[in-house]
Formats: sequence, C-alpha cells, structure tokens
Amino acid sequence: TLKFIKELGKFTGLQAAVILGGDSMDNQFSAIHGNPDVIVATPGRFMHICVEMELKLNSVEYVVFDEADRLFEMGFGEQLQDILSRLPETRQTLLFSATLPKVLVDFAKAGLTDPILLRLDVESKLPDQLKLAFISCRSDDKPAALLCLLKEIMKPKSLTVVFAATKHHVEYLHLLLEKAAISSTYIYSNLDPSARKINAAKFQNGKVSVLVVTDVAARGIDIPQLDNVINYNFPAKSKLFVHRVGRCARAGRSGVAYSLISGDEYAYLLDLHLFLGRPFKPTDNAALNSDDDDFPDGVIGQVPESLVEEEQSELIKWHENDNDLRNMKRVCGNAYKQYIRSRPGASVESVKRVKEISTDSFPVHPMFPAQYRTEPTTSDLLKQMKNYRPQGTIFEIGQSSRSQSYNVMKSTRKQHLNSIQNHKRKLEDNEKENSENTLEERKLLPTSNEDDIQDAFHSIIAPKKRKRDAQAEAKRKKRRSMVDKEHYIPYTAPDHHTEQGFAVNNFHQEASKANLDLTADSGDILRLQQKLKKWDSKKKKMVAVNTGKVKKIRDEAGNWIPATYKSKRYAKWKERSKAEENASDDDDDDEDNNDNEPQSLKSYPNTHWGRHNKKLETRYKNLLKKPEQILKNRVIKEKRRMKHGRKKPKRKS
Repeated sequence: TLKFIKELGKFTGLQAAVILGGDSMDNQFSAIHGNPDVIVATPGRFMHICVEMELKLNSVEYVVFDEADRLFEMGFGEQLQDILSRLPETRQTLLFSATLPKVLVDFAKAGLTDPILLRLDVESKLPDQLKLAFISCRSDDKPAALLCLLKEIMKPKSLTVVFAATKHHVEYLHLLLEKAAISSTYIYSNLDPSARKINAAKFQNGKVSVLVVTDVAARGIDIPQLDNVINYNFPAKSKLFVHRVGRCARAGRSGVAYSLISGDEYAYLLDLHLFLGRPFKPTDNAALNSDDDDFPDGVIGQVPESLVEEEQSELIKWHENDNDLRNMKRVCGNAYKQYIRSRPGASVESVKRVKEISTDSFPVHPMFPAQYRTEPTTSDLLKQMKNYRPQGTIFEIGQSSRSQSYNVMKSTRKQHLNSIQNHKRKLEDNEKENSENTLEERKLLPTSNEDDIQDAFHSIIAPKKRKRDAQAEAKRKKRRSMVDKEHYIPYTAPDHHTEQGFAVNNFHQEASKANLDLTADSGDILRLQQKLKKWDSKKKKMVAVNTGKVKKIRDEAGNWIPATYKSKRYAKWKERSKAEENASDDDDDDEDNNDNEPQSLKSYPNTHWGRHNKKLETRYKNLLKKPEQILKNRVIKEKRRMKHGRKKPKRKS
C-alpha cells in the first residue's frame, strides 16, 4: 500500500509513513514527528503509538479501513474503537472489502453517520476473468497431485500461491518443493517478522515462483501480478474461498484457482456451489474429446493416474532417504487431526447430497493434455469389478440341483428378484436426475411484471376469492391490523441464505475470539482459542472468562507490553533525541534580552568541569533544529556582527 501511494503521489509532494508491528518504534516516532500527510498502519501498533505519544489526531480528515470485515473479525475491534475515539467527528470514514456484507449493523461501533453503501458483490462474487478448476484425489495423493499441477499445468514464470491448513503443512510442502527443484518460499503466522518481509519480497519480486502460506499469514500480503491460486486444503467457509481466490485475476488479468478435493471436503465444495449459485459439474464427454487447451470453467475431474503414480514413486524415494521428510509427514498428520477438530462443519443438506454423488468415478480433468484423457483409469477397473455380479451364489456353485441348499437359494433369489430390480431402477433414475441437475444449467428467462401483463391481455380472468363468514373475516382483519406495513421488519430478509455467506459475526459478541472464519495454523494459537470458557445464558454460547488478572498483553510483534500500552518508550526516545524544543517562545524572548545585556552581567562557569559540562549541554541541547530556529540564529549572528563592526568572512572557493 505504501509503495502504491508513493507511486501515485509522486509529483504531489505528499509524505507517507508506514506504522507496522515488529518494526522499530524509534523510527516510527521520527516518522510521526515528520508530520506525514498519509499514514499506513496496522491497528495494534498504531494504537500503541497513539497511546505512547498521546496523539489527539484532530487534524485527520479521512480514515480508510481496507479489508474492513477482516479487521473486525481478527479481533482488532477494540483497537479501532480507540483510534476512532481520537478522530474528529468531521472526518470521512471509508470501509473497503472484497466481501463487505450488506447489513451495516456490525459496523455501528465504527462511528458511521449517514452511511452510503456501494455494493458490487451481489451480482458477481468472483472476478469475471477467474476460472475455477477442482481436482478430485485421495488425501494421500495430494502432494503428488500438487507436484503434477506445478510441473505439467503451471507456466514457467507464473506466480502461484498455495494455501495450506497449518504451519506444519507449509513447512512440509516447502521441503517437497525444494526436493522437486521448484523455487518456493513460505509464510505462516509464527514466522519472524523480518523473515516474513524477506520471503514476501522474494515472491513479489519474482525471485521465486511459488509461495506457500496459511490463511492467517496471507492476510495483508499484496501480490498484484498473481496468476494462480492452489487450495491444497479446501476452505471450510465459502467466504474464505472468495478471499483466497480473489487475490488473482485483478486489474483485467486472467487467473485460475485450482482446488484439491479429498473425501472429507466434498460437502464444503457443495456449500461453495450453493453460495456462488453455480451447478456442480463433473467433466463430461464433450470436454474430454475436445482438443482445445482452454478447459471449461468450474468442472471437477482427476489427475491422470500415470502422472500421479510417477510422482508418488518419487515421493516414496524421498521419504525413505530423508528423515526430515518422514518426521514432517508424521507431524502434518497429527496437525491435520487437530485442524479437523477446530474446522467448522458443513451444512446438513450438503452432507446428505454428497452421499448420493459418486465421488470416486470422476474422469480426467480436461485441463490435462488429450493423451491423458483417453487412458483407462484405476477407478474404471474398480467400477467394473464392483458392478460384476455372478449368476449364482456360493451356495449354488458346485452343488447339484437335488441339494437342499441349492433349492433354498434358488427360491430365495426368485422371491427377491422384483425388489432387486426395483432398487436398480431407482438408482438409475436418481443417477439420471442428478446428471440432469448438474450438467444442464437452467436458463432463467426475465420475469414479467403487472404492467406487461396488462398491456398484452385485454381481459384477465382470475380465480374468485372464496367467501368467508363474518366471524372469520373479523379475525382476519384483526390479525392483519397488528402488522404495520410501514414500520414492520420481518424476521429474516428475502436474501437471507445468500447474505449468510457474506455475514460478519457481531464483534461485540465475538471480540474474545482470535479468529472467526480462519482456523488457527499452529497449536499455540489453537490452544489460546480453546482457553477457559463459561456458558453465557444471554448469548446462548460459551464465552471466554475474563478474570481481570492479566496485567500485560501481547502486541502484534509478539512482545509483552503493559495493558495500558504505556511503556514510556516515547519519553526515553524524546530524551535521547531531544526532538522536542526545550524552550518556549517566552524563553526565546528572554534569550534575546540577555544578548543585549552587558558582558559584565552574564555569568560564566569558572571551573574546569563547569566549562566542560556547559560545553556538553550546548552540544546536545538542540540536536534537531527546525528551519525557523536556524533562520533566527542566523539573524542574531548577523546582528552581533553588525554591532561589533566585524567584516563578513569570505567563503573559500
């Protein structure tokens, strides 16, 4: 953001400063003393600076919250309220977010007056230039599928971001990519701030082509030229999916979002399709037979078996020869178990629908070359073996027609024949119905209104209203009169289900949680989320217990500071740098009067140490001078020279 502001205001003379957690506070004090026109800051550190320096911020005219819903969801509501309380009431507040919800009640505490909502997310939740590709695979085959995508599909110089569930997955994937000779770097929440900056700069400058991150760590990273996004672990929230893939295909550029789907993630995939309003589309025969490199948008398929087996054999060799990889794989398995426990569940409807979909028989995805699409897959062979039914049972094979078991089994099969045929017919009908619902998109025609109907038809015959008796009509009018049409607010909005995906939880109730949509990427943060809680009867949920014994808090940089943010750093810095003027305007006037006094009335130190201390005091008294002070000293010096009649010294050439 700071880089963009400097480039945009290159010839405007605007000064911009950045305030980030983890940076040196002394440099930030100096930046604030420089009186910048624009400040780009994170809420926690900027609040710390405001409390330390006791800033009033009365001259601020505009305040901008980028990714506004994320700021409130990630627990910065308290810091934002403190900052907003220091701002004047005449300011203009701007809230920007890719998934800004329609309901502004959650932002009531932001101090908005006469708000205006400019909403662009209702019609298109994803960029038009963004294509979606879903890859079905087993959990154990995900590393091999990731390597296949990076080697076979990605262009050599394209920038790709890989989203993983935990920091252990990030480190494990980084080791795998190093083994595969793919340049990559990584970022997660517990990473050192300096290392985070270095790794992010490597990816932004194009020195590496792959960045492996978690959802928590990816927040705030700006990558304008991003080409691809890979969801190694599919997100549990549809809104989080939009946050992930919305980073690419910006500013008119095209991009592709690839998602690896395992068995426990299909329900979340169906939730995403319901949220986006798109049909669930497996790869069809037309896409498989097409020779065009441009694949359809939003289809789901598999990685070719030959590519997966090749990469899987390489992975087995690497794990046999490298102890670090084996240990990291074991740690990732344990971390994923903890991740599943904290992951929110899918909707009940999606879980029921997944059971009706055959998730193990998807064909090869059409984005792979044509020679891979026609090869027989293991799933086809398994499906044929599954559908094979012998003519007889074990009780009939090798038995004579006179045996008792043969006759009993023959009569039983004859009795159950109708039920078996009905069951097969029902399965075929369900499969046909599902294929029609998933492969054929409904084309909705524009609806007509009453004016169009009146213009098209001369006479309209409507069904007559049924007559009610007087007693029923009186009760009906009484019920109707209780609802005020002008001021009545219904229980739910008409677009309740669509808005549920966009909604941000009320931060008054959720301020104690570190994350709402994002699942913690490390065990330490996960344990902090699962700290001691109690049941709140009013809120109808478990809330964190505030014992009042915590005297210190942890800031954005991970350092423990007093709960009041008053660590006296600014006073110490001010004492060291002498940035504040030691004398007021009255003292300056007294100094002018003292210059006109006779030399006999001025007192000077007579001892050696007195003169030494006086010299040190004058040396460090005004280390930093303002232009007005420098000009004033020059005028005083010129007056003294004119008074004593000295000649102006000549400058050396």
